Amino acid sequence: MLPMDLKGEAQGAPRDAEAPERTGGPSLQPGGRYHTYAALDLGTNNCRLLVARPAREGFRIVDAFSRIVRLGEGVSASGRLSEQAIRRTIGALEICRDKMDVRGVSRARLIATEACRMADNGAEFISRVYERTGLGLEIVDRETEAHLAAAGCAALADPSAKGVLLFDIGGGSSEIVWLGQGRPGSSDIRGRVRHWASLKLGVVTLAEKFGGVHVTPEIFDAMVAHVSDELAEFRARVETETRCAYFHLLGTSGTVTTLAGVHLGLLRYDRRRVDGLWMSGEEIDESLEDLRAMSYEQRVANGCIGSERADLVLAGCAILEAIRQAFPAERVRIADRGLREGILAELMSADGVWREGERAGQRR
Repeated sequence: MLPMDLKGEAQGAPRDAEAPERTGGPSLQPGGRYHTYAALDLGTNNCRLLVARPAREGFRIVDAFSRIVRLGEGVSASGRLSEQAIRRTIGALEICRDKMDVRGVSRARLIATEACRMADNGAEFISRVYERTGLGLEIVDRETEAHLAAAGCAALADPSAKGVLLFDIGGGSSEIVWLGQGRPGSSDIRGRVRHWASLKLGVVTLAEKFGGVHVTPEIFDAMVAHVSDELAEFRARVETETRCAYFHLLGTSGTVTTLAGVHLGLLRYDRRRVDGLWMSGEEIDESLEDLRAMSYEQRVANGCIGSERADLVLAGCAILEAIRQAFPAERVRIADRGLREGILAELMSADGVWREGERAGQRR
């Protein structure tokens, strides 16, 4: 078991094989050994782990894990994490711990988000996880979550765009970030974040409120209207921001990757074909229509959705549609990357993995 403090810093020793590339050389521990890094994102719906090692032009994923645990199931109504959800989640976290042990992780950050933020027994759950697994989870605030999402995805933003609307549709919250144009050669993602917001709604909370199995057009429209109301304050805040001809949306979540899979007609999800995909507004419209036309049983049978997400995907589509209505754009870029990659990038940057000169000279 990795000895960890309650902030999630490892003191001792896949779904996706690819990850966002960064530039620079590897970081060394005292004695000349390379660090092995881990990033864990425990959300309202998913438990996800990435283990990576620095490479000359980025980091190489050496292990990964993702499981739908629905930690926040029912918490919006009860205010508490249920015992059944806690047990499911601890089972997944034990697998994560074992993977980190096997890979010899020496630097880690393990975060928990909305479900633990909103639950009355969130801190109690964190303590219980530590007792059972030795993993020190850190409940991050909304601003940290938004900035980590930006750090994980910003490399996919069109560098010609003076402004980009980045969004991360989660299980219990959705983060919205307005990215300004970056300076050539600069890696300062936080400096590009001009505005951010965290909406207290996600696919789990929205589906629990409106229903997700049989979604009529009226229910879908009601979900869109509800999200639009929540977006109104942020929309007003960015009204004066520059939107040039290259303005676009940049989305990360199971919702947008599912939409991309449906658009591509994939029989089985393929990250290599989805991450970084550009979709036009018309293509988004067509894919949304295809998804909304599916019965619950058809969504279960779809290789890009499955039984674990069939009752959530239309809630995610409603959030996406509200964002598109608030911020019209001719194109959307799809990201199969996010908080975990942002964590890895920040850990490695803090360790000096990528020297500024190398970043400026070697960035692709």
